[in-house]
Amino acid sequence: MSPLRKTALTAGLLHLLTFVSIPILGLYATVLDPESVVGPGSETGVAWGGVLEMVVALACIGTAVVLYPVVKRQNEALALGFAGVRVLEAATIIGGIVLMMSLVTVRQAGPDPEAQATGEALIALHDWTFLTGQGFLPAVNALLLGPLLYQSRLVPRVLPVLGFVGALLLTVTFVATMFGFWAQVSPASALLTMPIALWELSLGIWLVVRGFRPSPITGGLAADPSPGSGVPLHSGQSR
Repeated sequence: MSPLRKTALTAGLLHLLTFVSIPILGLYATVLDPESVVGPGSETGVAWGGVLEMVVALACIGTAVVLYPVVKRQNEALALGFAGVRVLEAATIIGGIVLMMSLVTVRQAGPDPEAQATGEALIALHDWTFLTGQGFLPAVNALLLGPLLYQSRLVPRVLPVLGFVGALLLTVTFVATMFGFWAQVSPASALLTMPIALWELSLGIWLVVRGFRPSPITGGLAADPSPGSGVPLHSGQSR
């Protein structure tokens, strides 16, 4: 397996690994209910949710680290922006984990008016952290990575186009939620979030199954075992 194929395979697997977050809303459901901030309840699910979210955060950073040496040959500024936003997304995820575990601590304090108020504040912080992080930054990621893949033709162009559409719709639901048109967890939000999820899933599957398509920006990588070793940019980088 060539180094370039290994890069594509690793990037694809990391994209797919971010989907381990799917059960998290169910695991967090009891703790995120303002009516049951304090009182009895299992907290094991919250701990498992935190573990899954940590995996997602590290996978987010991993996708940027693995793809950066390749896509920077197309446009280094966009590639660096993608890496930076991925790290920022991971930071918001980790911040959400801290808030959830803080809620667990509040629950363990037992029934108390102050604990109730503290818990409700932590829930609000978690909801807004989730909305601005996992509910918006993936749109920015798509708008940074999409042009790199579209111009370089490393993957079929229909995939980044799907990312552009998903970014637009995710931004719409982000703004609508901020201004109170619908709840963060609602049928409308779920529907408008699906295209961005499909973009990341499709990209992950393509990279795992097929890898990168032939492209002018990968010409030197076949002979260079280290994608980050500084091979000069090719004249076809703007195609």
